[in-house]
Amino acid sequence: MGTIECRHLRKDYRRGEEVIKTLQDVDIDINSGSFVALMGPSGSGKTTLLNLLAGIDRPTGGTISIGGTDIGTLGRNALAAWRSANVGYIFQLYNLVPVLTAYENVELPLLLHALSGKERHQRVTEALELVGLADRYSHYPRQLSGGQEQRVAIARAIVTRPTLILADEPTGDLDRSSAIQVMDLLVRLNKERSQTIVMVTHDASTAARADRIVYLEKGQIIDAAQMELVARAAHSAQVNRHAPAEAPR
Repeated sequence: MGTIECRHLRKDYRRGEEVIKTLQDVDIDINSGSFVALMGPSGSGKTTLLNLLAGIDRPTGGTISIGGTDIGTLGRNALAAWRSANVGYIFQLYNLVPVLTAYENVELPLLLHALSGKERHQRVTEALELVGLADRYSHYPRQLSGGQEQRVAIARAIVTRPTLILADEPTGDLDRSSAIQVMDLLVRLNKERSQTIVMVTHDASTAARADRIVYLEKGQIIDAAQMELVARAAHSAQVNRHAPAEAPR
């Protein structure tokens, strides 16, 4: 895959006459094979950045180079082909097709590739075994727990053998035990397969499993020192709000 390089990245959205600046002049490098967690308050631009890296959305300005390919210059068909070959996307709410079995859900991305039925079967079986669900291949989503559904979603994301995995709050809808299992799996994929992972999360313990944490605030990346200042200011404001009022003299 190679290094991800974002330069002066900007994303605006229009709401009527209003322009909403979701990302503003973002510069970030992500090394191949690394595991990066994106943190920040709601509306800080985390998911927007993830969607730009996936080629799901287009930047308003700036460049995104992934492995030497400037994906912002690719036409619609070329971008779709690039994404299919290189990116696996994991959603918070799984996004499984309810009328398809676990096997069929995982097989879906492979239908876009020139593979024989035997090759597809081998890849789907391998992916389900890797996430520990080889015995659930004929189950429908409604027959699975939330943690199992997310592991099927991970199998679907990795079945094409992508070099880049993007995960949007992959543990956000799970109980603690299931969340740990999912994170163990993502760490394993990163360490054993050298797959680059960029993950959005609000949970500090989940983010701590990554190699690096990147903080966003109001569409901009803030470094660790700035984050410490923000945290102290927030803590001070909270203390002041709850401090007893001074008695009148």
